Amino acid sequence: MVGDLQRVVGSNLRALRVKIGLSQEQFAEHLAVHRTYMGAVERGERNLTLQTVERLAERLEVPVHSLFEVNPSAVGAAGAAGSGPAAASA
Repeated sequence: MVGDLQRVVGSNLRALRVKIGLSQEQFAEHLAVHRTYMGAVERGERNLTLQTVERLAERLEVPVHSLFEVNPSAVGAAGAAGSGPAAASA
């Protein structure tokens, strides 16, 4: 469906943020984006370009593909042990 990939990327970013223990504001600062933009990304409300996804992955030091992986344990349960992009690619 339209927008599903946006929600997957947002969910994976949220899971990663929670896993590393940062607030949304701290996470946005680390990624050099505004906190309201980051919130919209996490909610799947922003249509990211591939360049933006590449830049985020580079700053987070994760493989780009890990942000696109559908991870049922991260959706709706962000921050649970073993969830998120890093666990999905392990």
